[in-house]
Amino acid sequence: MKIQNTNEPLQANNANLSKSVFDDVNLQEAMFTNVNLSKAQFTDINFSGAKFSNLNLTNVEIEACETTGMKIRGVLVSELFDAYRRKA
Repeated sequence: MKIQNTNEPLQANNANLSKSVFDDVNLQEAMFTNVNLSKAQFTDINFSGAKFSNLNLTNVEIEACETTGMKIRGVLVSELFDAYRRKA
């Protein structure tokens, strides 16, 4: 199914949308609850101001990302990197 040039909110419940492709799509203020994104790929994404909680981040890789102000469990990532560098 193709959805193009629409401005209507979508609601997907109990749906299998695996292998879907989202390109040049505005998902601002979208809500994802009880969603399986395993093996999903995110490239050129604006997650500024997003909040993630109760996640399974096993084997997740984060590369070439702006992390200014990013916190993990309330700790700035920049502080975590600084502590890691001091220890190494």
